[in-house]
Amino acid sequence: MPHTQSAKKRLRQSEERRIRNKDRLTEVKTIRKRILRAVNDGQKQEAETLYRELTQRLDQAASTNTIHRNSASRTKSRIAKAIAAGKPAATKSASAKPKSSAPKSAAPPSAVVK
Repeated sequence: MPHTQSAKKRLRQSEERRIRNKDRLTEVKTIRKRILRAVNDGQKQEAETLYRELTQRLDQAASTNTIHRNSASRTKSRIAKAIAAGKPAATKSASAKPKSSAPKSAAPPSAVVK
């Protein structure tokens, strides 16, 4: 627990910011899911209406540094492409490289005793 007055105030402020940021992100995620659901169901008009709301919310979140501005821009671009194509956008890259599972040697060269 904080001891000084300034540390106590800092704790209060950071908690308020955390809650505010979480609410913003939750709202963005919900709108994004609604758009993808509408695109999947073939409701392009509904998806476009929600897209305008999403862009506004993403810009607000980016302006307050809740998310990075490039992340907001990337999300808007992917959703716009999904709406134009009429199919849901991939949330994660399918071509992402898996982690290397190469076996490590039993002992490093410097640990070998002669």
